Amino acid sequence: MSTVMTSTPSKEATEKTSIGMHKAVGWILHNVVWIWLVALILGFGMFNEFFLSVMNMQNITVQATVLGMLGLAVALPLLVAEIDLSIPANLGFSSAIGAIAYADWGMPWFIAMLVGVGVATLIGFFNGLCITKLRMVSLIQTLSMMIILQGALLALTQGKTLTNLSDGYVWIGNASIGGWPVMPLIMVLALVIVGIMLKMTVLGRSIYAVGGNPLASNSAGIRVDRIKIITYTIAGFLAGIAGFLLASWQMAITSNQGSSYLLYAIAAPIIGGVSVFGGRGNVVGILGGVLLLTVIQVGLAITNVPSFYVGMIGGFMIFIAVAIDAVRVRYFA
Repeated sequence: MSTVMTSTPSKEATEKTSIGMHKAVGWILHNVVWIWLVALILGFGMFNEFFLSVMNMQNITVQATVLGMLGLAVALPLLVAEIDLSIPANLGFSSAIGAIAYADWGMPWFIAMLVGVGVATLIGFFNGLCITKLRMVSLIQTLSMMIILQGALLALTQGKTLTNLSDGYVWIGNASIGGWPVMPLIMVLALVIVGIMLKMTVLGRSIYAVGGNPLASNSAGIRVDRIKIITYTIAGFLAGIAGFLLASWQMAITSNQGSSYLLYAIAAPIIGGVSVFGGRGNVVGILGGVLLLTVIQVGLAITNVPSFYVGMIGGFMIFIAVAIDAVRVRYFA
């Protein structure tokens, strides 16, 4: 009788310990992006004291701005279980349209910027129409759009770099207040607005519902096609803003503007917890993924890692982060 009495509490204690460990591991994996980010910042800071300087922190926030806007843009189609590979190409093409509208068509710089952003928004809207109304596969449709826009950008620029931008056009990319750059504030504002939209509006709840189960959403009265078109349109708008910010920061538009962002723009939201199957993810995770990738790029450059190793090491770090996230989703969702 005494044996039974002593074994029962022991079993309960074991179960509680197991549950506690499971919760602890789950918490770590749910916050792995931020833990990984802090570890990398401290690690790079140990190798090079300049990494932790205020100047470098400002540099990281500026470099993260364009990637953050693109990460948000890529995340929206992912949330409805689709994908848009054309977003970085849309960035380059729309920014070139804006620059040409100012330089060749004589428009004021602000109106020219709005023209570029408007073109990007229309491209996103067109992608959404093709995917919903024509039932085109989003991967192939946006891949073809990416190739078209890259070719169109090359044709517009004739392989040259456009530098005839007004002071107003390049102001926001180089302005600072109290020593801190202004440009990252645009990314913060975008994150806040999208975060509120996803969490507190009918549209946001509909986006998660469509991504989680489009058939059930349709049965519940949610207009699935309309929601997808809206997400692609917003993604195009964000790509246009990112194009303007990149042109303003660089004070130029190259013939391959934005092409280097493609893989990182896709990786950032996925590392941050946005599911490629739709219905899961938030802006806090996206921000974590963006900062993580930016810290990796800047840190490897500052610590004097040979350039031919940077891509490999950066890719390996991304692989580890994604693998950990996969474990989290499978066992601790």
